[in-house]
Amino acid sequence: MTARNQTDALRGSLDLLVLKTLSLESMHGWGISQRIQQISEGALEVNQGSLYPALQRLEKEGLITSDWGISENNRRARYYALAPTGRRALGTEVESWRRFVAAMDLVLLAP
Repeated sequence: MTARNQTDALRGSLDLLVLKTLSLESMHGWGISQRIQQISEGALEVNQGSLYPALQRLEKEGLITSDWGISENNRRARYYALAPTGRRALGTEVESWRRFVAAMDLVLLAP
């Protein structure tokens, strides 16, 4: 996948990726981007210019919370956690994503 295609694909799914990543454990922004890249086996790379505005938006919507802490590199970092409303939203978003993928399959696999 080219960088442009990847950016277009990530644009609509970044919130879902962040919520899913934070459902596993609290982490700082750089850790979130690294975890997404790791889980996707390098297929998805989230740039910081997209990630931090998404984190701010999700926090403003009450889906995630944040607190300052110390990173594994002994640096001050903002750690993000999934809020209860975010956990509910994650379930809804996953179901919506699955319906979207199924609909896309119908169209793409049609003769």
